[in-house]
Amino acid sequence: MKYGLLLHIARSLMLARFKQTMVAAVGVTFSITMFIALLGFMNGLNQMLDGLVLNRTPHIRFYNEIKPNPDQPIDQSDKYKNYTNTIRSIKPTSSRLRIYNSSAIIQTLEEDPRVLGVAPKVSTQVFFNVGSSDISGTISGIDVPAENDLFALSDYVTVGTPMDLTQTNNSIILGKGAADRMLADIGDVIQATTSRGDQVQLKVVGYYQSGLGELDNIQSYASLQTVQKILGEPPSYITDIQVKLRELDLAPSMARDYAALFKINADDIQTVNAQFETGTEIRNLISYAVGITLLIVSGFGIYNILNMMIYEKMDTIAILKAIGFSGRDVNIIFINIALIIGLAGGTLGLCLGYLAGLGIDQLPFETEALPTIKTFPVDFNPRYYLIGGIFSLVTTYFAGYFPAKKASGVDPVDIIRGK
Repeated sequence: MKYGLLLHIARSLMLARFKQTMVAAVGVTFSITMFIALLGFMNGLNQMLDGLVLNRTPHIRFYNEIKPNPDQPIDQSDKYKNYTNTIRSIKPTSSRLRIYNSSAIIQTLEEDPRVLGVAPKVSTQVFFNVGSSDISGTISGIDVPAENDLFALSDYVTVGTPMDLTQTNNSIILGKGAADRMLADIGDVIQATTSRGDQVQLKVVGYYQSGLGELDNIQSYASLQTVQKILGEPPSYITDIQVKLRELDLAPSMARDYAALFKINADDIQTVNAQFETGTEIRNLISYAVGITLLIVSGFGIYNILNMMIYEKMDTIAILKAIGFSGRDVNIIFINIALIIGLAGGTLGLCLGYLAGLGIDQLPFETEALPTIKTFPVDFNPRYYLIGGIFSLVTTYFAGYFPAKKASGVDPVDIIRGK
């Protein structure tokens, strides 16, 4: 039997029960619209929350950790080497925070094709002197262009720009919480005391706000050269080397390999933020579960509508089979009805889902914790549209397959005799 004729019959049956067909199509449209809007909105929020951590966290961090020497003299003694020795109050070794041969390490990392970028850093603890009070804080000396490129620093600088640090000597971008506590305005000169007791004057050129209150109360930024000068160290003095990779999953293995090669400590983002990564996966799983549930529910609605249509069209099916249409032909007719409903409803749902995402993206979302976020975040990843389109066809196919299989087995003699 020609497929064009079967498609024409399917179209005629759909138009004969136009209201039922529209109800089924609206069900598919609504489920696909909500699927796209829900996933785009929820994953947009997830990405925003993830960005608060991932944007400011290196994939691998190299540093020197001050810790007690595991090789104690008593363990080297021939007399006591077979004993279990307990030593209390072990003092750290005389090692320093400085990373030796930092230039060679940075060059090696930059030559690795797996590495996206490298940003050196010097961190120091200070006390900001406010009258007779001292406020503890941390100043991170950064390579401003590298830090801005790899960690989107400019997205968190609410007043001023990161490049102001390179244009003004002895300048600082204060954490918003610290600035509020000191009542420091742009252009003010503040005084800080280092752990060595040295005092330094710094000019405020900007505010930094990450959205994490505890961090904003202590964290501030200055140029690498400024912090090295504060500490009285040479330009080669580096305490941290931050690395961003092209593929995040490579972080654990590369951290182990380079830590053994360079003889320094290395932390990878997946180990340090294991709980955070688990939370992200669970939120994504919940988003997909809710969206797919909507599609399955709409599939049951289509099944019920087609089942009723077949029941009401038993005489039509009997006549079709009596004049020569096979059970396979009847099967194809009702599967075509289901697929047409899925295709029409799914296409309209994808369009409305995109428009719903645009509408959500324009809704104002302003909070003091996230000053750079002005509207609700929405993720327009094409993957959601592909999943929604495929799933609408799959669910409607199976919703039409079982009623169609039932219709193909109808005996026309029994139906006509019953009439």
